[in-house]
Amino acid sequence: MIRNPFAKYVGGLRDFLARAMFIFNPNTLTFLGLVFNIVVGVLFAFGHVVGAGYMMILSGAFDILDGAVARISKKITRFGGYFDSVIDRYSDLAVWVGIMIYFASIGNTFYLVLAGIAMVGAVMVSYARARAELAIPLCKVGFMERPERHITLMLGAIFNHLITAIWILAVTTHIDAAHRIFYTWKELKRIEGEEDDGGPEEAAAQPEEPAEIS
Repeated sequence: MIRNPFAKYVGGLRDFLARAMFIFNPNTLTFLGLVFNIVVGVLFAFGHVVGAGYMMILSGAFDILDGAVARISKKITRFGGYFDSVIDRYSDLAVWVGIMIYFASIGNTFYLVLAGIAMVGAVMVSYARARAELAIPLCKVGFMERPERHITLMLGAIFNHLITAIWILAVTTHIDAAHRIFYTWKELKRIEGEEDDGGPEEAAAQPEEPAEIS
């Protein structure tokens, strides 16, 4: 995740907005985030790259606020965490499909394929963690989680450097997925070694309140 000196101020602003929106059901905000991401995908598909980038600011706000509203309003549920993770995958795919349609419409096969590679990487980073946490307690290693991916693509679009952003994501997402695979392999070897030595068994259980899988 991104760390910076302004994190506490960003968190304060997020919580302030979440308190103002606490009357809304968090799942409703999650669904609205999907709607805005579909709009982002449509804007990309029609070549409105900069406009799509600015719309990503709004869609990203809903991605942040749903969890904060759930926490502040004490409406955190297991289904909410599951629903958020599933809708996030649909949101990611809506944006990437829009980008691929854009490159197809201008006849740029190379970047159409590159966008597809980046899309697969974005999905696999999340899937690698979700699948790993069925076997080990936690797999949150890596530097290109969903907020980082969103910001990279958003800034690339706003500053009209979409291709640069796609190159970055096409490479880093697969590096992150491979990192999570390697980390899970190491953790499982360690756990199996402790069990063979008669040490305490480690339960690879899901958390009580499933968090968003990034």
